[in-house]
Amino acid sequence: MHVRCVICDRDGEIPDESPEAKRIRNRPIHTYMCTECHDRIAQKTAERLATGKFVFRRTSESSEEEF
Repeated sequence: MHVRCVICDRDGEIPDESPEAKRIRNRPIHTYMCTECHDRIAQKTAERLATGKFVFRRTSESSEEEF
């Protein structure tokens, strides 16, 4: 399957039978990110977490149960 990274616009190929290809085919809102961009974002997120100033905003379980 022909794919394009949403960050760097680099073209790539993934196997047609892979779970990621199926996810992109069935739900076009799911996007592809190349391994270089994925690794770079993961590294920068880990660096921000290490500073202690970065906080993940998560919803409380009680508000999710109401829906």
